[in-house]
Amino acid sequence: MSLVSHPPLRLIVAFSMLISWSFAADSGFQAATCEGIYKRHVQGICTDAQDAIYWSWTDAIVKTDRQGHILRQVQAPDHQGDLCHVEGKLYVAVNLGKFNQPAGAADSWVFVYDSDSLAELARYPVPEVVHGAGGMAYRNGHFYIVGGLPPGADGNEVYEYDASFKLVKRHALASGYTLMGIQTVEYAEGAWWFGCYGKPAVLLRADEAFQMTGRWEINASVGIATLGQGRFLIAENLVGPDKRNTARVKLARADAQQGLIFEAPIPASP
Repeated sequence: MSLVSHPPLRLIVAFSMLISWSFAADSGFQAATCEGIYKRHVQGICTDAQDAIYWSWTDAIVKTDRQGHILRQVQAPDHQGDLCHVEGKLYVAVNLGKFNQPAGAADSWVFVYDSDSLAELARYPVPEVVHGAGGMAYRNGHFYIVGGLPPGADGNEVYEYDASFKLVKRHALASGYTLMGIQTVEYAEGAWWFGCYGKPAVLLRADEAFQMTGRWEINASVGIATLGQGRFLIAENLVGPDKRNTARVKLARADAQQGLIFEAPIPASP
């Protein structure tokens, strides 16, 4: 018979939660609420991996500190989508036409903003995203754009571009139909993560070759941003009684079986 004394399970769980919370605190990014109120809902988030969160609000781009206090904001043409931060610039997937229609109705672009001033720097047409550009991410010098999907389609596509926004390749994603396509995209932990609308909303995961590796009923459809070491910020849009929108970010960590696990706050002292 073992004489080793094991701590109660509740202490083990509490300790694990404390470690997770401590990592989040050390990274500088924690759960936060954007202090602005907007007519349209949030479409995506990203960070500069240092001290700022960027929020795309359909017709506005907003920069906050890690606590959600607004540092700068600018109006922008409708519809700004998901965005990414690369070397002092923000790249935003934009559709000035219609979403989720057969080819010819969309007007797909990438808008580029200075990440400090939020001044617009450039626009690049990406007409290959035929159902409407809605989200984008960056990896190894290339940009990856996702977007809308007409009803009845049997899968999504991911469009890979070089740094000059010349199309490199279309990647078929055997996701089946997802409502209005894919809204958000992030690369982290050796995998692609895709947030989709739906009732319930769906989170997809694929490997580096865009082969599907997971599907869960998790809502990351309005923002997913990697923090490194398996942690993410996940955006949530909130609609008030006046039909105006606010948003917050929550901490989550990657899990091989469950996709994402939202992290609990630091446990209260006994």
